Amino acid sequence: QVSERPTREGGLVILYTDITEVKVSETMRREQALAQKSRLLQRAVDNLSQGVAMVSAEGALELWNRRFLELCGLAPIEAHRPFAEVMADSELKLLTPGTRDTKGRPVRELEQRLFDGRMLEIRTHALPTGGFVNTFTDITERYRHAEALRESERWIRLITDHVPALIAYVSADLTYEFTNKVYEEWYRWPSDGMLGQSLREVHSGEHWRQLEPYIDRALSGESVSFEMAERNHAGQQRYMLRSYVPNRQANGEVAGIFVLIQDITDRRRTAEALHQAYQNLEQRVRERTAELTSLNDQLLREIDERSHVEARLREAKREAELANLSKTKFLAAVSHDLLQPLNAARLFTSALLEQPAAPNGGLIRNISNSLEDVENLLGTLVDISKLDAGVIKPDIAPFAVSELLENLSTEFHQIAATEQLQLDFIPCSALVRSDIQLLARILRNLLTNAIRYTPQGRVLLGCRRRRQSLSIEVWDTGVGIPADKLEEIFQEFKRGEGVRPNQDRGLGLGLAIVEKIARMLGHRIQVTSRPGCGSRFAIEVPLARRAPKARAEPNTTELLLQRLQGARVWVLDNDTAICAGMRTLLEGWGCVVVTALSEEDLARQVDNFHAEADLLIADYHLDNGHTGIDVVATVNARRASPLPALMITANYSNELKQQVRELGHMLMHKPVRPMKLKTAMCHMLEHGMAG
Repeated sequence: QVSERPTREGGLVILYTDITEVKVSETMRREQALAQKSRLLQRAVDNLSQGVAMVSAEGALELWNRRFLELCGLAPIEAHRPFAEVMADSELKLLTPGTRDTKGRPVRELEQRLFDGRMLEIRTHALPTGGFVNTFTDITERYRHAEALRESERWIRLITDHVPALIAYVSADLTYEFTNKVYEEWYRWPSDGMLGQSLREVHSGEHWRQLEPYIDRALSGESVSFEMAERNHAGQQRYMLRSYVPNRQANGEVAGIFVLIQDITDRRRTAEALHQAYQNLEQRVRERTAELTSLNDQLLREIDERSHVEARLREAKREAELANLSKTKFLAAVSHDLLQPLNAARLFTSALLEQPAAPNGGLIRNISNSLEDVENLLGTLVDISKLDAGVIKPDIAPFAVSELLENLSTEFHQIAATEQLQLDFIPCSALVRSDIQLLARILRNLLTNAIRYTPQGRVLLGCRRRRQSLSIEVWDTGVGIPADKLEEIFQEFKRGEGVRPNQDRGLGLGLAIVEKIARMLGHRIQVTSRPGCGSRFAIEVPLARRAPKARAEPNTTELLLQRLQGARVWVLDNDTAICAGMRTLLEGWGCVVVTALSEEDLARQVDNFHAEADLLIADYHLDNGHTGIDVVATVNARRASPLPALMITANYSNELKQQVRELGHMLMHKPVRPMKLKTAMCHMLEHGMAG
């Protein structure tokens, strides 16, 4: 810093001062203040419920928050990256102040549905200094509410449009807010043309003066009905019965009026004709008795019909609310009642097949295969209904994908070989998060379709790692799918043309189940195909960092049979056929079996549960509202040491699965597969599982 001062003698004094430290200190204070403001701004932006992204005039992303990354499905990013490059990694469309629609008009906002079903609203706002700010809002709930309201309105309109009466609703200021089709046709208005119109303007002056006293009474809270002559659009005079019902709020205030108008011209004229006949034609009373009786019957039918219509209107809402409950009950009945005899039949055929030198072994095997086909058919139909009803709930957990894929490879290698196809499998060591049973159902359907629609060549099962997910893919060299059919194939009962003579084409539900399960799990399905060259189906599953160790391989059949020799097993099931089937199967394995149809029956046979035993197998659903869990608790309460319990059921709910797991029992679903039952029994006898 240089300072000059004149002296009295006319000279000049110049002072040189080093102010470097002062300047550096001021600069540091300004930078710290700026950094503090930046941190406060970032913290404020991060706490917004909307996603926010600020882009500079050069197109680089300068400021964003965590919500932006979540909604766009992006990993953490670096600053100053081009915004277009960042959005290329997301499934969202790029929106800037320069975006135009097909007609060249600027687009300032748009809505986009994500693959997991969520709906986002994206808005762009230009900045006066150049650049722009984009906001990203999750409007899924608002969108669903709007869809539900539209669906509700559609049902109301569908019902009221088929009622033979004029129905409308006007607000307290006498503005039309709803009219049915009959009302609009009567006044010759286009569809929804009356909405927003004033009731005073729709009716002529004279007509309005006749209606006004009754409308005033309705607005004051009184329900009124009256008859009135009116000319229709053709100039014909008709008699109308009008009813005005006030819509009262909780505070007693009238928010509007429900209007119901019925054409009673025929009834009115009939009454007038009867009155005239009684006054002027008394001598013809006897001759007209039959006709009057007929007219009276007609009037009664009209009254009865109107009563039925009103009853149907009252019942419509109640029936809609009970629909889902009825469907769920039906599914429970199907799962239990249809699978009961099928389970018994499978137990009998399995016992026959395991007998050495069984006569008619080929015939028994054919019966077993047919029962398996029926099981798969029923299972598919029940599963598609359960998915629609929301009965099935995913049990998400981490696991090694090799545990699933290696089993599928082994399972489908022989199936492919029988069709002269080559099945190739590329192992993968990744860990993923999903429901292993539901994911297996998806991949089984994809592999079955690949083999079904591949006349020759090979099928490939493998994986590709993405950034935060694993793409499990099934490739084939089959007939392929036309581009215009790629969306259609996921619809129910849509099947491709068979590629082999006498080929079972299935029900056309496989890919519908795949789509429903994938949507429930939040996994994205991708399909690419070239007709005549083959197809690729891929499902993206989130990666996991850790997973429990894979279970050890089960022992061979010979070792399992050795462990079951002499095992004392109690079987409880309220179905006689299942008891007989279980006895035949278990005794064939060398077990000593006691079967019972109820808790009381079992108590009588086993010294009130004090007899020696190694294992208890119980059906979950018993008679009189009792469950197998209740019986196991009663049995073990009376014993010095509790029995290991195996629960068998057709109930696939996660709640039951969790309850059985917490009690320390083992759960198995119907229809029971003998090898799986054998393995489970050996495991329980080894480890002594008990509740």
